[in-house]
Amino acid sequence: MNSSTVTSGAILGVDAYRVGVEVDLANGVPFFVTVGLPEGAVKESKVRVESALKATGGLYPLKRITVNLAPADQRKDGSALDLPIALGILAAQGTLPREALQRVLVAGELSLTGEVRPIRGALPLAVLARELGMLDVLLPPANCLEAAVVDGVRVRAVHTLGEALEFLRGEKNLPVMPRTLPAPQHTDGLMDIADVRGQGQAKRALEVAAAGGHNLMLVGPPGSGKTMLAQRLPALLPSMSFEEALSATKVYSVMGLVPGGQGLLSQRPFRAPHSTASDVALCGGGSPPRPGEVSLAHHGVLFLDELPHFKRSALEAMRQPLEEGQVTVSRASMSITYPARCVLVAAMNPCPCGHLGDFKRTCTCRPLDIVTYRGRISGPLLDRIDLHVEVPSVRSDDLERPSLEGNAQVRMRVEQGRAMQRARFAGHPNVHCNAQMTARLVRQCCEVDAPGRAILRMVVDKLGMSARTHDRILKVARTLADLEGSPTIRGGHVSEAASFRILDRPSHAAA
Repeated sequence: MNSSTVTSGAILGVDAYRVGVEVDLANGVPFFVTVGLPEGAVKESKVRVESALKATGGLYPLKRITVNLAPADQRKDGSALDLPIALGILAAQGTLPREALQRVLVAGELSLTGEVRPIRGALPLAVLARELGMLDVLLPPANCLEAAVVDGVRVRAVHTLGEALEFLRGEKNLPVMPRTLPAPQHTDGLMDIADVRGQGQAKRALEVAAAGGHNLMLVGPPGSGKTMLAQRLPALLPSMSFEEALSATKVYSVMGLVPGGQGLLSQRPFRAPHSTASDVALCGGGSPPRPGEVSLAHHGVLFLDELPHFKRSALEAMRQPLEEGQVTVSRASMSITYPARCVLVAAMNPCPCGHLGDFKRTCTCRPLDIVTYRGRISGPLLDRIDLHVEVPSVRSDDLERPSLEGNAQVRMRVEQGRAMQRARFAGHPNVHCNAQMTARLVRQCCEVDAPGRAILRMVVDKLGMSARTHDRILKVARTLADLEGSPTIRGGHVSEAASFRILDRPSHAAA
């Protein structure tokens, strides 16, 4: 019997699925063929595998080699199947006992000399191994730390093809990578909100955004501190739970972006793509499909500076992830869903020249230019941003006045507000903060007193707000109440929540 099967995996979205590497050796003219819908890197594996086997003691068989990658109707991409193909050939010719490959998942790229090189998606592969009941996972050394965070499997680092062969023969022991979970970290030392002088309302909005997971729009002239404020939001957010860190790290793993020396992300991601980013760069896609910036910011912050300068199609593509917390990329042969639960912070100037309403410089824009500039951002997209705040130029006396609060004080209130939300949504596994409430939950959880209802009716009728905006004001008011520990939304909370909607005011619409 000149055949064998090795268990490996391939990536689809941010998850892995089982790939059975079936190898058959037959007499005849030496030939190497791979079937099972292999993509470019997989087709080229025969060259790497042949050279690596020859470099490892001249073990390449002069036979007709057929490699089938099952399931055969699913396209396979990447170089992670090199090592399992090579081991499958060795098992098929009897150099390696077939039973040694039972309950072992193998993945790795081979160099021409037999060295095992890093791959993408090691963390999802380790999760797959646990689901399949595998005992061991053989991976390149550079990928073992991230895979070892998965409990229930033994992750072992293989440096060369020969080392993998010796281990599976029982001639050499490979140590099990210890499971180490990094402690959550904050960027207090580098990105402290105390560094931002003045901007009291913007800082308050940043605190509310962190406490309730709300999207935020900062509007102000150049140099007013919009970027500084956005960069300090990750340090105000609560520490990531293990589940959040695992989910975020899976996205970075499939992109090969897990920081060296880390098994899991220890800080919430902060992504700031340039305004020239395409639809695919922002939301994901391509061939083969890859996560976009909104997914790389999963459980973190996505900062879009100069929002009106982004392509209109790219901004409109953001509407689904902002509403649903995920991105679905559809192709003729597949549909892939990427996670995208992030806090959006957008920044824009009030006009094309940036100085409308600025006390330091005079605006030179025509009214039509201002309308056209703001028209680049659609109403439905603005409806999905809970907080719109003005960030004016900072006066000299504010620059000389030190800030009274830093990250620690603000984050303490944020954690208290989040604790109330965790208790409130304990029976709703898909809702973790106020911004994620459905319309039904808004009705159940946003109890408003009589003065608050009167203020809400007046604001909605006067500004002609949509039903979505009405609910978003209630969500923000719920967060403001949580920050004060109040079970009921009061009039002051509704008033403050409405004050965070400056782009809905007639004065701004007519500017």
